[in-house]
Amino acid sequence: MPNQELRLCAETLLRLAKRAGVTVAVAESCTAGRLATLLSDAEGAAQHFAGGFVTYTKDQKHRALGVAPELLREKGAVCGEVARAMAEGALARSGAGLAAAITGVAGPERDEDGNPVGRVCIAVARSGSPTEVIEQHYGDLGRDQVRTCAISDTLRLACGLLGETQRAA
Repeated sequence: MPNQELRLCAETLLRLAKRAGVTVAVAESCTAGRLATLLSDAEGAAQHFAGGFVTYTKDQKHRALGVAPELLREKGAVCGEVARAMAEGALARSGAGLAAAITGVAGPERDEDGNPVGRVCIAVARSGSPTEVIEQHYGDLGRDQVRTCAISDTLRLACGLLGETQRAA
């Protein structure tokens, strides 16, 4: 998805957040803050983007977001359960009404738990609603492309949770 389309998706998410009366927070691992940057650059960020957490290591996922060390030890950092815990931790710690989380392997090689390049788990939590979780297998597209795909899918999932489906790119 080209950068212009990502910017438009980020602006759409913030417009939907405004309409829903919520702010948005993010928790990122493999995207290393790129989603937060995209949202902070979008129109409406000052009012509807609460901020983000970049939790690149398991230790930071635990310290910053409250992800249980046992979960990280048993399942590894790249699984739906950890993405859910990251999103719910960001929701609780940020005071936002919607939180999105991304954890995965952008490359260039497998992670310490043996997860392949391109495996990404995404979760979006909203106050008062069940947390949505998806797992994607993008393959070894290169770090930038894996990150772009993960951000695109996260924005789509978040927009869907706020009531609008984003068109496929």
